[in-house]
Amino acid sequence: MLVLNCSTKLLTLEKVLRSHFPESLKVYGAVMNINRGNPFQKEVVLDSWPNFKAVITRRQKEAETDNLDHYTNAYAVFYKDVRAYQQLLEEQGVINWDQVFQIQGLQSELYDVSTTVATSKQLDVKLASFKAAFFPQLSPPLDTSSLMSLSLKLSCLSVADADLLNQTWSRGGNEQCRRYIAKLISCFPSVCVRDDKGNPVSWSFTDQFATMCHGYTLTEHRRKGYNRLVALTLVRKLQSQGLPCQGNFWDGNEASIGLLKSLHGELLPCRFFRLILTPATFSGQVRP
Repeated sequence: MLVLNCSTKLLTLEKVLRSHFPESLKVYGAVMNINRGNPFQKEVVLDSWPNFKAVITRRQKEAETDNLDHYTNAYAVFYKDVRAYQQLLEEQGVINWDQVFQIQGLQSELYDVSTTVATSKQLDVKLASFKAAFFPQLSPPLDTSSLMSLSLKLSCLSVADADLLNQTWSRGGNEQCRRYIAKLISCFPSVCVRDDKGNPVSWSFTDQFATMCHGYTLTEHRRKGYNRLVALTLVRKLQSQGLPCQGNFWDGNEASIGLLKSLHGELLPCRFFRLILTPATFSGQVRP
């Protein structure tokens, strides 16, 4: 195991990962955030350098943690050789197996290999699999005329909005998620439409892997084009900062897939996998 701390090597790693799109997208997003101030206190672990075969991003050991917070306790994985990934997983000190955590990646062997190692350590593994999407550099022109006529405002999310977002996110509804959302909003790009009272009615934000997530519009404000406006604005904001524009969708989410196509985005040939791993000690205390 090698922890890559050198800023020059981390920039080199960023360039190398870019040459392995789309499978490296999650790790690439995390490494980009590390190289741009590291607001989420991440670090990079590899099997070797410079000719690595597996790389994992994780929270720094000194970062404050909640052992039930699988949102924050998140690892991203990319490998050139799946056997190297398994060996890295099995190496002592790479993974904190005593807490609830998640593993994310875009490679098909991720689930089987991670489950094999986790099961040997008596952890439960829950898998969620999604369509993966990428937005190209060119995007349609931005039209905010619909907002102006309705006294609405295009804005950023604030930490004060975290309660509402936690209540409406399918992955939310708990204190760990509320804190996680607040942290994301304070660290990474977000966009929302606010009504004349300043309340968000449509929004999306960016996670620790530079992924666009929780695109949502309140029921009474749907079918007005706000979701498209928010997504397009966030894509442009990410592109202006040199960040990759990526997203994930449930297979049956035709509305999101239609939105992706209207923004000239593309569905990737690989799928996004998110594994939530729970030690027996915490069984029954975690919501996926």
